Order: sequence, then structure tokens, then C-alpha cells
Amino acid sequence: MAAALPTTTDAGFAADVLASELPVLVEFTASWCPPCRMIAPVLARIAEEEAGRLRVLALDVDENPQATRRYGVLGMPTLALFVRGEVVATVVGARPQAMIMQALEPHLTAAAA
Repeated sequence: MAAALPTTTDAGFAADVLASELPVLVEFTASWCPPCRMIAPVLARIAEEEAGRLRVLALDVDENPQATRRYGVLGMPTLALFVRGEVVATVVGARPQAMIMQALEPHLTAAAA
């Protein structure tokens, strides 16, 4: 089983995500969500492989309704990439690692420039 992702909360979202110097991929998730469990090992791999270039955090939508509403999350998992406090890419649903990275890569490259 993959290691659990570090988490953020409504209270810590501004510091953990919006103020981060690194791009942050937030997984909006729920404990009852089967696709969220399916994607967990993929996100753990991305976190490991992209360490130093990208941070990956999980946010439980049931426990953190403010961020969930603010970013219009309706389906889980929703992956939102934040660069300098702004959402620059979103992926909804359990997707293969290659598809997720294809959506993220242009923004990670731009953020590093």
C-alpha cells in the first residue's frame, strides 16, 4: 500500500498551498471515494518522483468544506495544480500517471523558469 499523502485543511490551506514557493498539486478526496483510493499510489509516485519540483497534498472534502466550495469541487478525486496561489490545471477523476503529468508538465516547466 502506498504511503498516505501529507494533508492540508481549510485552516492551513493559505500557508500550505497558496503561499507555497513550489507548485502544489492538491487532491480533493474523501475516505468513501473508491476512485480516490485507486489513484492514491499514483499520487504517491508523483510526489516521490517530482520531489523538489512539486508538492502533493490531500484535502478531505468532508472535513474541509471551505476550500472545496471555493474551488468548485463537485467530483472526486479532483486534482488542482496551484502555482503562485492560482489554479493553473485541473484533472477530475482517477487518471493514469502519464495523463496527469501531461496536464501538469507545462505548468511545472513554466514555474521553474
